[in-house]
Amino acid sequence: MVLSEYYKLNNGMRVPKVALGTWQVPDKVAVEAVSVAIDAGFKHVDTAIAYGNEEGVGAGLRAGMEKTGIRREALFVTTKIPAEIKSFKEAERCILESMKRLDCSYIDMMLIHAPRPWKEMNASSRYRYFDENLAVWEAMEDAYLAGKIRALGVSNFDIDDLKNIFDNGKVFPAVNQVKVHIGHVPMDIIEFCEQNGVLVEAYSPNATGKLKDVPEICGMAQKYRVSVPQLASRFDLQLGLLPLPKSANPDRIRENSNLDFEITAADMAQMLQIEGL
Repeated sequence: MVLSEYYKLNNGMRVPKVALGTWQVPDKVAVEAVSVAIDAGFKHVDTAIAYGNEEGVGAGLRAGMEKTGIRREALFVTTKIPAEIKSFKEAERCILESMKRLDCSYIDMMLIHAPRPWKEMNASSRYRYFDENLAVWEAMEDAYLAGKIRALGVSNFDIDDLKNIFDNGKVFPAVNQVKVHIGHVPMDIIEFCEQNGVLVEAYSPNATGKLKDVPEICGMAQKYRVSVPQLASRFDLQLGLLPLPKSANPDRIRENSNLDFEITAADMAQMLQIEGL
């Protein structure tokens, strides 16, 4: 079962191959979503301070553990420092507050949510925040060395942003979480990460619902007798990535847990030819 399989991170830790995404899942709704996901076999939950649902995720973890008997050590929780936080002190505060909201004695993995504040990610201004990201990274490193965080990573980082951490940090990033889905496969960053031992996590594997409007993708899902979101997550898995399928619907969460099928090499190649989504 794919949900019971793991990737090995560059610090020796194991991370479950699929995570429940919780972007745009309200705090109170996250409680049931996470609990249902754990009952369905998910062992990895992805959240972020910016999502405003860490308390709900934490409550869902506790509910799921109580329902299934699974131990905290068997679960993997990822959260993220907001893109707008760019100082050591603020990052240090964020880490402690996340631990409190999640009600966890440690966080399995913490990411820098983006290399620049969100309003500047697609702006013409190209100030890179290299020094500021290093300050945030240093606070994360201190928490890592103190055992408060067990793995460190980044999100939405391009090659130059990654090199800045590679060249100046004490702890090497374990993951880079970027948008990857059928019709949008950034091979340059994927290959760079693979060459440097950084696992790529794929957020929005279903392109925030857009894939269902592509006849070719719908036809492929019908061929395998799976839903489009299932096909999308399996596509990312077969690229060697870690998908984060997001849903708050219990039936869809359970559906998304069933990824034990294989896409043929020919069909993978055909889907890799789709562009512009």
